[in-house]
Amino acid sequence: MNDMLYCIKITDESGDFNLVAEMLAALELDFSSWEDRENPRVIHTVYAQDPESAAANLERLRSAIREWEALGVKVGALETFEMKKEDWAEAWKKYFHLIPISDRLIIKPSWLECEEKPGRKVLEIDPGMAFGTGQHATTFYCLEVIDRLSTDPEVKSLLDAGCGSGILSIAGALLGYSPVDCFDNDPEAVEVCRENLERNRITGVTPTVGDAAVYAGRPEKYDLVCANILAHLLLAFRENIVTWVRPGGYLTLAGILTGEFDALSKAFQQLGFRELERRTLREWTSGLFRKE
Repeated sequence: MNDMLYCIKITDESGDFNLVAEMLAALELDFSSWEDRENPRVIHTVYAQDPESAAANLERLRSAIREWEALGVKVGALETFEMKKEDWAEAWKKYFHLIPISDRLIIKPSWLECEEKPGRKVLEIDPGMAFGTGQHATTFYCLEVIDRLSTDPEVKSLLDAGCGSGILSIAGALLGYSPVDCFDNDPEAVEVCRENLERNRITGVTPTVGDAAVYAGRPEKYDLVCANILAHLLLAFRENIVTWVRPGGYLTLAGILTGEFDALSKAFQQLGFRELERRTLREWTSGLFRKE
């Protein structure tokens, strides 16, 4: 078994640091983004399991950067390197911190200590290569919505669509949602999600590999659906996504660049949803909708 990772280092000089992350996500690459707050700058690292895939990633990146330059993407020279998987597992730890969501919920990586407070749930997350640590603007918004609606007695069931690391599912379970379902189209993400559920001693939640285009969910539908996936997928699969929500239920749409949100909101309103609010954090806009 190969214990090496074949990597491409991207020094982000855009200033609009999440824009490069959006480009990498659109290319469906495995990557991590580390913020150097002292300089400031962001280093994105793209990972591959073999040299051939790394070479293909390099060519795709060069082409994509040329296309995205008009949108403001600016990066330094691309650097290739190799590292052992166990080295990577330690290297990213210094970039994660405690993330308070509210007085009732705080996110912590396993290697940090967190003061216990009455009534506060501690969500322990080690993301691995799967997206979702609570640091990204769209994930943070979804966590806030889950926390806020958990006090509504009519909101009990939760679907986490595009679960990544499983952070939203774990938050929902800790805050009392039941049932909680989650899926992702990436088998590796589903495995990371399963490990994080076990770490938080969450039972009764089983992550599955699924596709938003055809995923059916429970026949009785859900009180709250968090769809934290890319805007073009939300738009393409919207007619299936809306079937997940019960009449009067809530839908959170996240993972959307601000310039794309108006069109997406209009498309879901045409399918019977009312926009209740929107939140812009940096260049990302997320929104909460209710099914009429």
